[in-house]
Amino acid sequence: MKISLNWIKKYVKVGISDEELIRLIGARLVEVEGVIDETEKYNNIYVAKVISASKIPDTHLTLCQIDVGAMGKFQVVCGAPNVREGMLAAWIAPGAVVPASVHEDSPFVIGKRKMLNKYDSDGMLAGADELDFGDDHSGIVEIDPNDARPGDLLKDVFELEDKVLEIENKSLTHRPDTFGIIGFSREVAGILGESFDFEYQDTTLKPGKDLSVKILNDGICARYTAVVLEKHGEIKKKYLSMMDTILSKSGMKPISPIVDVTNYLMLLTGQPLHAFDYDKFVAVGGLNEPEIVVRLASKGEKLVLLDDTEVILNDSDIVICSGTKPVALAGAMGGKSTMIDENTRNIIIESATFSLYNLRKTQMAHGIFSEAITRFTKGQPPYQCLRVAEAAAEMLKEGYKVATVADTMTSPERPISVKVSLDEINGLLGTDYSEKLVIKTLTNVGFVIRPGFYVTVPLWRTDIHIKEDIIEEVGRLLGYDNIAPVLPLHGTAEKNPNLALKTKVRDTLASFGGNEVLTYSFVSGKLLEKAGLDTKNSYKIVNSISPELQYIRQTIVPSLLEKAYVNQKLPVEKFAMFEINKVYRKSEGMNSENVPKEEMKLGLVLAERKNQGTAYYAAKKYVEELLKVLNIKFELLPLKNTAPEALPFEKKRSAEILVNGEVIGAVGEFKNSVKKNFKLLDYLAGFELDFLKLVELYQPNAKVDVSPVIEKRDLTVETNKTYGEIVAKIQAILDKNNLVAEISPLAIYQPEEIKHISVHLEFKQKPDDALMAELEKIN
Repeated sequence: MKISLNWIKKYVKVGISDEELIRLIGARLVEVEGVIDETEKYNNIYVAKVISASKIPDTHLTLCQIDVGAMGKFQVVCGAPNVREGMLAAWIAPGAVVPASVHEDSPFVIGKRKMLNKYDSDGMLAGADELDFGDDHSGIVEIDPNDARPGDLLKDVFELEDKVLEIENKSLTHRPDTFGIIGFSREVAGILGESFDFEYQDTTLKPGKDLSVKILNDGICARYTAVVLEKHGEIKKKYLSMMDTILSKSGMKPISPIVDVTNYLMLLTGQPLHAFDYDKFVAVGGLNEPEIVVRLASKGEKLVLLDDTEVILNDSDIVICSGTKPVALAGAMGGKSTMIDENTRNIIIESATFSLYNLRKTQMAHGIFSEAITRFTKGQPPYQCLRVAEAAAEMLKEGYKVATVADTMTSPERPISVKVSLDEINGLLGTDYSEKLVIKTLTNVGFVIRPGFYVTVPLWRTDIHIKEDIIEEVGRLLGYDNIAPVLPLHGTAEKNPNLALKTKVRDTLASFGGNEVLTYSFVSGKLLEKAGLDTKNSYKIVNSISPELQYIRQTIVPSLLEKAYVNQKLPVEKFAMFEINKVYRKSEGMNSENVPKEEMKLGLVLAERKNQGTAYYAAKKYVEELLKVLNIKFELLPLKNTAPEALPFEKKRSAEILVNGEVIGAVGEFKNSVKKNFKLLDYLAGFELDFLKLVELYQPNAKVDVSPVIEKRDLTVETNKTYGEIVAKIQAILDKNNLVAEISPLAIYQPEEIKHISVHLEFKQKPDDALMAELEKIN
């Protein structure tokens, strides 16, 4: 968005330098991405009177004598067909730069030339395109003799010595009122501590009964105003106007009197307008009288737009119809069938506000990024629809008169009132502002303060709802940089156990060789399916930013598997990645606020190129060492869990992790189908744990046995039981004899039905022969 400082100064008394004003706007309102300095763009360009114009035989050229006031008289050869004796034109003097080329790498400097080897030509008479006032190259611009005299500087006549701000739109997404110069200027006045006096006059337009407007769907259009204008004369666009220069500086092009008025008022007020050809509108619908219908499009409907593009509509698009026939894509672009042209007699001025959510979908689906839809997608309030339509009728009254009006509002506007106190304002901001200063600051930008400090929010401020919003307004307008930085007085805050454990887990896994990654919570349906998960258990995002980010993930591991494929391409022999993050699944239902329940998971995936061993034990070692650091005792049992985090694992080569009989996760190798889907190495394993359960189970103050290992023994058991069951029996005997030993696997050998399970024991106390004999009897 481009904002002219000169235009702002028409509404605000500015008593500081442009540089300081720009700084304050950037600090207290919106990010200023750049400043286009046009203070010298129109230097040495003058108003000139053509005192004679003679055609040069056998050419399209005209030999002109011009009067430039105190500058003197000059001869110019001009190729424009509209040059004539007596007119006022814009003369670019020799040595001046053609304005349209000012920002080019090689600006075009006008000189004194001899034309046709015969006629001297001093400078040039300029067209609108050369002056950077649009694309019109049909002739030279003509200046109203009531506005200027020969010799006047063009930049003085049209206030062209200006600076234009390039504004970052996204930082004003919640402020639709600032997308018009009136709303922007109101904020500048508030920042400068000045009152802002602009107010709409009471409307004289009265809705009639002979124009029908129907809004067929709830929530798509808060207000639709239509004004039918009947032609009674001609609007002749003869002279260069201030409106032309404002449109050009704002990044738009002068097109025609009607379109220019709608664009000018949009830039002024922030309220987009659209003009339909009335007679075409009625004819398209096959009606005797116009019936304007606002509705959602049917999927597959087609519409040819003003730029000749045919769009296939979605069921989220809003269309304006003549009866049943779509004639415009609401808020985005008009249709070809009702466009204004040179034969237009009567028009319909549309002033409406549409659902920003629908229009955002329309914008993305059809790639339309016009000035109008940019404003509609910020949520234009309906309060000024009728007034702006009336302003358009007033500006077009030379050629049109109001025939009839329709104004349909689906729900009445009610101002919001917010209760706040001076103590709350100063307490939250850390200031000691007086009541007088606070009231003046808020009043300057349209708030009304009633006794008891009840603040009535103006209808254009759709972002103000609670007292904290009011407090923020005071701080912003008076300048956060003016608030003295003081450390708050409070006691030592308690540590957040969640954050503390995150830090400990991160440090621990990193010390084991793991690398932390952060991946999107949004994933594709293909990713879930590749990991063996059911997409029906994932929440689908209706307005996803990408087809690859349509679902919210159920578990962490699939995202890590996707990154494992990227990392295995790197020249490393092995790697381990982990992530602590949130997941959501439909099977968990909603919380008390009716939003999806949030879970926190810890996932890890490891891979190695040349290892021919069993990857399960490497992942199991990570789990054992991590839980040992956290002082959490656990057991491993055959994987029977059917929760989403268990689905990617191969049951025969994986285990579920239990603490006090409750499953808190799974560890193991991944299914061959999963490895194939992700194109991963054979040596691959991982785990996923319920992080919030770890927070509950973590014992930071538990005593850790740091006594040295006294004796090491190996034990082999012949059995038909699982390794886990044998370890449980060994642990039971150790507990009975008050002995501490670490148990780790050595080998599992099964030549026939009976397995040979070998374990390694590291004792903290010396075992006697009776204990070893009892252990050897285990089967």
